[in-house]
Amino acid sequence: MKFVSKTDIGLVRTENQDRVWVGYIKDDVIMAIVCDGMGGENAGGVASEMAMDIFSDRMHKGLRNDIDGNSLRNLMITSIDAANTLVYEKASDPEMQGMGTTCVAVVIQGQRAYIINVGDSRAYCITKDGRINQITKDHTMVRMLVEQGKISEDEVQEHPHRNYITRAVGAREDISVDYFEIDISSIDKILLCSDGLSGYLDEGKILDIIKRHDIDAASDALIDKANECGGYDNITVVLISNEKNGSDLNG
Repeated sequence: MKFVSKTDIGLVRTENQDRVWVGYIKDDVIMAIVCDGMGGENAGGVASEMAMDIFSDRMHKGLRNDIDGNSLRNLMITSIDAANTLVYEKASDPEMQGMGTTCVAVVIQGQRAYIINVGDSRAYCITKDGRINQITKDHTMVRMLVEQGKISEDEVQEHPHRNYITRAVGAREDISVDYFEIDISSIDKILLCSDGLSGYLDEGKILDIIKRHDIDAASDALIDKANECGGYDNITVVLISNEKNGSDLNG
């Protein structure tokens, strides 16, 4: 497999509070994490870095060579639970009040991808027949309103509360995590991103860019396009290509 990660501060923010990591955690197991911090001053950056480091450390230590799918699922959930506990405790510091972070992570073992998410950082898959599908579900106020039939999909982008997150790592003492498991035999690429990308580029634009470039150039082009749309937020991208015997990239 090939993989690449890129993050950019954007054109408006004074600090990049996104954090990203992708790499092998066993000889044949790839993991990727994207966290998008929230909170005043440097609190969001602290939250996203803590969550990424704690989750990654727990996964590295807990992943056995003979782990099965159910045990891997439990390891991912307990790892994000541990991150939530420590970020929540850190948020009790007066200068860190209100901090938290989104988190989307994928572990790829063989032809299976195991994915968790909290918040509105997303995982997509691009199929070998050229379609893009969002795997994760946003934990946002507008998504809840759409599901309740109170607003339409067309109203999401203009809604005043479109950036209001209903779940985040460290926001509450207990955390609710979404989990997904997919067969990747028919998947060409997996994309993880923060809302600095998905909030400004629709799925059609994202798919078009990924189709026209290799993953390294595509990650740059996605960030450039988000900046062309205003660059109002930090932008983070992970692309994993389901290629055999490819060289690995990590930017």
